[in-house]
Amino acid sequence: MALSLLADRTAPAHCWERTPTMHYGQLFAGLPIKEILHHTVEDEILSVSYQRELRDFVHDSPAMDTETHAEIRRFAERLRALAHESDPAQGVAWRVAGDEETPFQAAFERFLHTVDTYEVTALVIGYWGAIHEEHKPDPVRLLTRSAHLMPQLEALFLGDVSSEEQELSWIHLSDVTPLLEAFPRLERLDIRSGSLALRPTSHDRLKTLRIESGGLPGEVVRAVAASDLPRLEHLDLWLGVGLYGGDATVADLEPILGGARLPALRHLGLEDSEIQDEIAAAVAGAPVVARLETLSLAMGMLSDEGAAALLSGQPLTHLKKLDLHHHYVSDAMAEKIHAALPGVSVDLSESVHLSEGYAPYVAVSE
Repeated sequence: MALSLLADRTAPAHCWERTPTMHYGQLFAGLPIKEILHHTVEDEILSVSYQRELRDFVHDSPAMDTETHAEIRRFAERLRALAHESDPAQGVAWRVAGDEETPFQAAFERFLHTVDTYEVTALVIGYWGAIHEEHKPDPVRLLTRSAHLMPQLEALFLGDVSSEEQELSWIHLSDVTPLLEAFPRLERLDIRSGSLALRPTSHDRLKTLRIESGGLPGEVVRAVAASDLPRLEHLDLWLGVGLYGGDATVADLEPILGGARLPALRHLGLEDSEIQDEIAAAVAGAPVVARLETLSLAMGMLSDEGAAALLSGQPLTHLKKLDLHHHYVSDAMAEKIHAALPGVSVDLSESVHLSEGYAPYVAVSE
């Protein structure tokens, strides 16, 4: 499956307040998003189990009069045709989410019973419960327990939750390592969560790993750095701020910047950080940069100090794109960056000009 990256979304989420959930018409992994329906008669009629029962009924009822038999057969054929139109398992990314009327677990079970999950290649998991709910389901556990029903899954987005449903810092996940262990064909994994855990692991097919957080724990960053991901081409980490648990340091990033465990890496995003200047200085001399095609230090508190350090390091003229949007770089320094990288697409949009008394901030935190 061809994997599209950040362009999959109609608009990148530069601020959490502007981050919508995905819906049909948008893309994930190059496929349009299709919602799983909740409690509709049509959905029930089109369920795989219902179709099978009807097929068996028609097959096992030869004594039925010819006209009635033909009518039921036509009805069965129409159901199969409708199901084929509404259930293109290989042509869409299915989105499963709960809401005020339908608990997530019920929506997920409905997905398993009404979609030919054996052919599903992309899956988006939305809202699964409020932070104050005592008995909300664990989506990681539900997914791993059902992994045998989704043997073709190649792309997974866990946490497609908007701020209207729940603030980013309120989204909690358990250890997500079992997802990589349960889905050996996975090529893309996107995670959005205020807190999560990850252990060092290995995966032979993963090409894209994106973790969106307003406070990514250093333990998770170290786990990514210690994992064996020989085919990983695209890595994005939203590091966030200490107030929300983002305690990763430049030292935690050193194995990633060294690049020894990431031989296929072509895009690196170390973003949304309050230590963006320190990261820029470390990137300036990082061995991994020489093999990159795109680099993102966006969404953080990058200032002239970090920009100057970046320009004083190794050449960046080989890059196709350098993303620095949402920054605190002066106009004069922005001109220097453009002048130093004439053949590079440099994104210096969303320049933040602070009023007196206001402190710098990252694009996404709470």
